[in-house]
Amino acid sequence: MAKGKRARKDLAVWQVREPPPRGISLASLDPDAEPFSLGDKDADKAAVDALAREIDELQNLLYADRRFKLLVVLQGTDGSGKDGTIRAVFNRVSPLGTRAHGFRAPTDEEHAHDFLWRIHQRVPAAGELTIFNRSHYEDVLVPMAEQGMKTSDARIRCRQIKDFELLLTETGTVILKFMLLISKDEQRQRLQARIDDPSKAWKFDTHDLEVRQRWSAYQKAYEFALAQTGTDYAPWTIVPANSKTHRNIMIGTMVRDALSALKLRYPPPKEGIAGIRVK
Repeated sequence: MAKGKRARKDLAVWQVREPPPRGISLASLDPDAEPFSLGDKDADKAAVDALAREIDELQNLLYADRRFKLLVVLQGTDGSGKDGTIRAVFNRVSPLGTRAHGFRAPTDEEHAHDFLWRIHQRVPAAGELTIFNRSHYEDVLVPMAEQGMKTSDARIRCRQIKDFELLLTETGTVILKFMLLISKDEQRQRLQARIDDPSKAWKFDTHDLEVRQRWSAYQKAYEFALAQTGTDYAPWTIVPANSKTHRNIMIGTMVRDALSALKLRYPPPKEGIAGIRVK
């Protein structure tokens, strides 16, 4: 585990906790990097499975404790592995107390409210672990990359997001925000594999190809949003994700560590239970 421990000490390289003085350059980060790897693919896969088991135990404890809530935000371009992360990292948790929600374009009803209205309805309740596959950040990224939203308007939305996340953290929610970073060539390979696989082609939309043509615009939008909304109470972690196994071990490790840091405990037994013998 030496390499993994070293990676956690250097986590600041991949984390955004406050606006960087010179902004963020995703092009300067290597999506092929594997800072959490143990140096062997089989060992990494075994580590992911072990992490999933640990997260299962901790989620059970989170549900029993009911003092905290955990929100995991997964953001990334098409093909970055949001679905795969959910399957690999959270495949053992009990459906009781765990929810995953994917955000699509707002419905007419949702669009008639403020952009955070639909988000607030999906945040975790006490004792719950909730995973967002895309999130409230879509309401900054898509308008900036596709609809020409002004920087001044995007900055207002980012301020509102920070206030919203502060409300959540001050009322017991731990927020882990992950941006899954892949290269444009890796995305090309994954989208093509999706098209060629009958079991996955059904979920491919030609709009994905239109979005891919806006790669540079989306990269800039991500750089802006990451820089504007990284905070001490809800930092961003950029995950080098060209390696699916590394992506899973990095996110799994951070989820496990965040839950462990809460010092979760089982509540005391109800009064009158002590000494009872079941006949």
